[in-house]
Amino acid sequence: MTTYYVIYEDGSLGRIDTDGEGQPPLAKPGRFVDAATYGARSEELAAQHAQHVADLQAADEARTKADYDALIEAGIPEATARRLSGYQGE
Repeated sequence: MTTYYVIYEDGSLGRIDTDGEGQPPLAKPGRFVDAATYGARSEELAAQHAQHVADLQAADEARTKADYDALIEAGIPEATARRLSGYQGE
């Protein structure tokens, strides 16, 4: 069994395990790389994903807090404001 690592032109990764002879054809444009380059790109993509998730969570927290604050300012009881806004912070 031979493993080939690929970085595609769109930035995605591929790992191809084959028993065949020579490099297999690629399903889309890309280039074969060594395991270390593949691993580094994989770690880079994981870090980008984690940052994106953290950004989305922070934006959601800010939105729900703003909604909660507006409901409180409008005189809505705290428990109801939390339920309506989804805010679970302090």
